[in-house]
Amino acid sequence: MATLTTPVATGAFRLQFDNADEVALVRESIDFFDDFQQRVDLGLRHQGYLFVASTEEGARTQTSLVEAQRQWGLTDVELLDGREARRRFPYLAENVVNARYRQGDGWLEPRRLALELARASGARFRMGETVTGFERDREGWVVGVTTDRGKILGGTVVIAAGPLSGPLAKLAGLDLPLTTVRRQKLIMPEVPQVPPDAPMTIEFETGAHWRPSGTGAHALWTAPAPPEPPLEDVPTSSDFAFGLLDPSSDHALARIVPFWKDVWNAPRFQWWLQAGQYTYTPDRRPLLGPTEIEGLAVNTGYSGHGIMGSIGGSRRALDAIFGRLKPQDNPFRPDRPMQARSFDVL
Repeated sequence: MATLTTPVATGAFRLQFDNADEVALVRESIDFFDDFQQRVDLGLRHQGYLFVASTEEGARTQTSLVEAQRQWGLTDVELLDGREARRRFPYLAENVVNARYRQGDGWLEPRRLALELARASGARFRMGETVTGFERDREGWVVGVTTDRGKILGGTVVIAAGPLSGPLAKLAGLDLPLTTVRRQKLIMPEVPQVPPDAPMTIEFETGAHWRPSGTGAHALWTAPAPPEPPLEDVPTSSDFAFGLLDPSSDHALARIVPFWKDVWNAPRFQWWLQAGQYTYTPDRRPLLGPTEIEGLAVNTGYSGHGIMGSIGGSRRALDAIFGRLKPQDNPFRPDRPMQARSFDVL
């Protein structure tokens, strides 16, 4: 359980979105994480998200975004000019024009969260089975699945299989608007230059970002990438690591944080990569609730926001299944009209 994409995720969460619907979705999840942390150690840290702009255009966009977020009730996002940003976060470079920061954002250990949720649920799990098809009744409603070990029947079947959701849905004759894209994570176990209390630090223009982890850091870059078929064994590439670490790269971490040049030149230079897949929808928002096939629902397509959207999204999916959330009130319903949205840097 939780051995495919979940442990590869950085486990980060934020409320700094560009739309009110996702702010509300993730706020519910964060409230749950904070409450659950009181009973179980999830490795939760509220060290913040710091989006840094290095161009005047990026700074203007950040300013407009903060104004919109405040209209949605997100009043604790700070907008800092370059001088104030460098005073608060001395590791930032002189080319920083402005930054937006929210202390309440942060991260946790995603696999620990998944296992503790499974333990607390009291649900029964059948591992190591391959779904081969769907069971239907005489009216054509989906009432269960067939696997390589037999049948599993239930009132409603929910596809919640991350990047494998698309192929599963096709077994039921359903085409979901999903695209899978490879995402990699650079892990550096020892980076003494990284302040252990630093926030997630993101260059707004490129999307390259890093956060502390133990005595080192995790670093990522989520630029547009070509779609790939869903995979259980996702390959990595050293080019990804060098794109973040080589100061000459157009998305190097050193562009806004100079100490990454020292990391690149240090005699002790250890790193490795992990890879998983994001499952994107055209509008970059999840698919939650019943589908056009009676008895079949989905909880997928979080477009890189699966950990942070997991609690709020699952609650909405269940409310939609049981009729507590009407289709017209569900901005994430699977059959909604979709307009392609611009790429989210994270």
